[in-house]
Amino acid sequence: MRKFRKVLDGLTTSSPGATLGSPSGGSGAGTPTAAPTPKEIDVQETLLSEDFQLCKTVRHGFPYQPTALAFDPVQKILAIGSRSGGVRILGRPGVDSYCQHEGGAAVLQLQFLINEGALVTACADDTLHLWNLRQRRPAILHSLKFNRERITFCHLPFQSKWLYVGTERGNTHIVNIESFVLSGYVIMWNKAIELSTKTHPGPVVHLSDSPKDEGKLLIGFESGTIVHWDLRGKKADFRIYYDEAIHSVSWHHEGKQFMCSHSDGSLTLWNLRNTTKPFQVTFPHGKVQKDGRKESCKPILKVEYKTCRNSEPFVIFSGGLSYDKAGRRPTLTIMHGKAITVLEMDYPITEFMALCETPYNNEVQEPYAVVVLLEKDLIVVDLTQSSFPVFENPYPMDIHESPVTSTAYFADCPPDIIPVLYSIGAKHKKTGYSQKEWPITGGTWTLGSHAYPEIIITGHADGTIKFWDASAITLQMLYKLKTSKVFEKSKPAEGRAAELVEEDPFAVQMVSWCPQSRMFCVVGISAYIILYRFSKYEANTQIVSLEVRLQCESEDVISPSENENDPCFSEPGSAHSPQHPHRQPSSPGCGTPEGVKPSIPCLKVKDKMVRVPPGYQAELVIQLQWIDGEPPQQITSLDINSAYGLLAFGNCNGLAVVDYLQKTVLLCLSTLDLYGATDPYQRLTRSPRRHRQSTSGLTELPDNQQSFDMERSKSPTSGYASRRAMLQQLHGVTMYSHDEHHTTTPYCWSERATESRENSFSRSRSSSVSSIDRDTKEAITTLQFGESYGRKSDALTSPCLWVGTSLGIVLLIPMSIPTDQEERMEEPVTFGPSGAVLMLKGSVLRFGFLDCMGALIQSPYEVWRDTNAAEDPDRPRKRKLIHFSPSSSQETYGDGHLAVVCSERQAKVFLMPSQSCLYVHNITESSFVLRADVVSVCNSVCLACFCANGHIMTLSLPSLRPLLDVSYLPLTDMRIARTFCFTNGGQALYLGSPTEIQRITFSQEMCDNLQEMLGELFTPIETPEVQNRGFLKGFFGGNAHTFDREELFGEAAAGKASRSLAQHIPGQAGMEGMKVAAGGVVGELARARIALDERGQRLGELEDRTALMMTSAESFSKHAHELMLKCKDKKWYQF
Repeated sequence: MRKFRKVLDGLTTSSPGATLGSPSGGSGAGTPTAAPTPKEIDVQETLLSEDFQLCKTVRHGFPYQPTALAFDPVQKILAIGSRSGGVRILGRPGVDSYCQHEGGAAVLQLQFLINEGALVTACADDTLHLWNLRQRRPAILHSLKFNRERITFCHLPFQSKWLYVGTERGNTHIVNIESFVLSGYVIMWNKAIELSTKTHPGPVVHLSDSPKDEGKLLIGFESGTIVHWDLRGKKADFRIYYDEAIHSVSWHHEGKQFMCSHSDGSLTLWNLRNTTKPFQVTFPHGKVQKDGRKESCKPILKVEYKTCRNSEPFVIFSGGLSYDKAGRRPTLTIMHGKAITVLEMDYPITEFMALCETPYNNEVQEPYAVVVLLEKDLIVVDLTQSSFPVFENPYPMDIHESPVTSTAYFADCPPDIIPVLYSIGAKHKKTGYSQKEWPITGGTWTLGSHAYPEIIITGHADGTIKFWDASAITLQMLYKLKTSKVFEKSKPAEGRAAELVEEDPFAVQMVSWCPQSRMFCVVGISAYIILYRFSKYEANTQIVSLEVRLQCESEDVISPSENENDPCFSEPGSAHSPQHPHRQPSSPGCGTPEGVKPSIPCLKVKDKMVRVPPGYQAELVIQLQWIDGEPPQQITSLDINSAYGLLAFGNCNGLAVVDYLQKTVLLCLSTLDLYGATDPYQRLTRSPRRHRQSTSGLTELPDNQQSFDMERSKSPTSGYASRRAMLQQLHGVTMYSHDEHHTTTPYCWSERATESRENSFSRSRSSSVSSIDRDTKEAITTLQFGESYGRKSDALTSPCLWVGTSLGIVLLIPMSIPTDQEERMEEPVTFGPSGAVLMLKGSVLRFGFLDCMGALIQSPYEVWRDTNAAEDPDRPRKRKLIHFSPSSSQETYGDGHLAVVCSERQAKVFLMPSQSCLYVHNITESSFVLRADVVSVCNSVCLACFCANGHIMTLSLPSLRPLLDVSYLPLTDMRIARTFCFTNGGQALYLGSPTEIQRITFSQEMCDNLQEMLGELFTPIETPEVQNRGFLKGFFGGNAHTFDREELFGEAAAGKASRSLAQHIPGQAGMEGMKVAAGGVVGELARARIALDERGQRLGELEDRTALMMTSAESFSKHAHELMLKCKDKKWYQF
């Protein structure tokens, strides 16, 4: 008990009041006993709360659950709507904007105001929105909410300000786009159909104006009824009643024919001269059976009928396949003349659209491409080539190719790493794409002055790793690595083994990357670690495999006899020798019970020489052994240091350190054995249970459902019954904190979580955590190598390993590493006894190190060298190590450095080597911290935290003053918790949906520069002129431009619509909305001013012509008067 008190006294040696004043929001650490002098920690903190502001920057990836598609043929920009109310607007690479409807209602339809810089969205909550695209961040100008009718279809004619809106009741309303109010002109369904018709025609599924005459509107009803409505005469020209339901209609550009797609898989072609029956009926995929009947086909959901100037028209449609062939993939069919091409898709088709040269519907269309929006992909087909190749997509639409399971974000990387990765990754790109440029080229984007190298790494469920260039808020794939190639192809397991094997055994759990040395580590869900080295050359290599036993199945009893035999911490000053697994299969600290089944690794590493391509090449695989037929616990923490040549990892059973240069296991201890005699907790003597604990760390609930346990939970952590259950799901281990009570009801994840395979990858083993409150295993939650002071008495720094556990304990393990290169490869690395035991509330999450001037101390690293390059005998390559010693630049401040430790509940700053606690700040009481990191912002450093209640906080260093606290993103599912990460420059990212990465910033400087970094969606382009149709065509074909919609739909002629029918809602509130509205008003005023100038110019010209006419009239009057006087007295016969 005396030793325990001594440890506690060492943790409470100072209070904030003894140094630079009490940090706001913190609590004292205890009674000051040996506080350092202010001179030692006289840090000039420069960060203020004004330096921080939270905002979203950009969203990458494929829009999750897409619903709608639109294209502006003049601006050449594409819009995609989603089920969650999001809208992505894409132009040339770099032009990528994301908008979100506040209500989150699904987007039903999108309509561009072509070449006007505006977009209309129709949502499932029966609201129309008008978006202003003439600014870098689009915003809503107007909204119109329908109260009594549901919107089913919209149509906006080119260069018109009147939007036709069809509803579920079969009515057609007309909306003024400029004022966003309803016109009094309504086409009621009972007026559109014949009075003798006894049935309702159904919802409106199609609206379009006739290419021949804009005064005629074609209305398609779901039941198969088609009405050609005369807008001027307010009557139907003709009506068509067809037996099959209609899904879509498409006009021929001359306006004499139109084509319909139906629910029976047929296409009907109708001629306006004879509407009693279709001109042509075809079943493109329906074969004639032996009995003479057509086989039944699936519905054709959409058809487009596009004409060409020099060839036969294109008929493009989706669906229509016969029912007899089950399991066929979704198809897009292209009929060009007599040729029929069927393109099979990987995913169901949501929408498609032909891209044409002209925006006018009464001109030859000349389609050149087809955009196909699939459920999980976006492809563009080149129609100008007979083979119909696909364009290479420049957007990062394949992030979700396999579900993302982990992320890492690195800002300010070495500038040479991106070109190297790109050059190697480019060799493995797919071929067979169209040779033409990507057709969606709208907007403008330039590389801003604030760009610096950034890399995002994503790990996936199938074991792939993707490196992305994230510089200048863009995203481009650099390099792809398949970790599964390290292992032999496994045979299907049987019996009990089949139950325990992962459904995705190669799923990536975490990654660790050193950009300077290019060393890369991958942790897999099957409890293995793969170490990769980077090389520009291909090589023949044999992968070294190490098996580590890190599982305690015996009594966790700390007895004097055990302590005496412990080779690591038996006496102060002793050193621990490396353990070779092939010599000692049973690692220290983990007893082996008698009658144990042979240990079997989950996956078998390739044991033959393999040819590896340039790039990342596997050098070492570390696998945790199966014990007694049970799989090992997942790895919860990892750190690698290239300067030391060491790799450390831990789980809920203990810690292991591997020397990857010598390929040996140096340390393998249970968590209890790490403490030796300094364990601050009284632990019960018990035998741990034999059964496998839950490891469903990477399983997540579907986005659209929650388990019944989460629905009943009302905890402040937004849906999770307890912090332990949350961590059980996040880390896959049984853990608890010493500040929690362990009397709650056992918590189990619902088995319904495994029903959705789309957004998560589930596990076949049971997720029982029934013993979570009884089993006191302590997990290793974070590790970090660095130069520090292992003991209070040390005068010089030495290599150390910082260890953080789930009980809030921080251990500091000093190491002795040979400095000579030859000795380093032969002599073992030794470990001293732990010289520090620090304590915090909650599980330890992160370490950071500052010098006594407040500057961030980087971990030492080895400069990258290519081990496969040809050797120069005259100049042998040596390891070049870069060390950052805490005392190198602070002679005037004395020796020592600051250690920042952040846990789930609080942050502390310690002065080393005295281990005095200088500052402490309780971050949260009602929730817990999920992610924390020490990051650089505005030429300084701060501690950034993301809490489970959705708060993002920043604290100054070293005083831990709160600088930012914003409620940003409530934790609604495990995906966010698993993928959220901070990086330097005040940036962070997370997986906003299963297919999209959302990047955010909490730096005021970046928020200020964001407008410059974003692309422009709208560029001033002249609208193409109408083609000259010729005298005869214009005379006999009618003039489509004589129709005045204003005269017909305006308030003067049509009156006002009922107020109860729809409600007008002005643009967004708040400062951003005001700025947007101001921008919109300025734009509208500018346009109004231009219109007034033009009107004034025309009035001036009219005035001149009027004056000229008056002069002419006066002259005529004068001459007429003179002539009258001359002829007044003459007789008729004198003329």
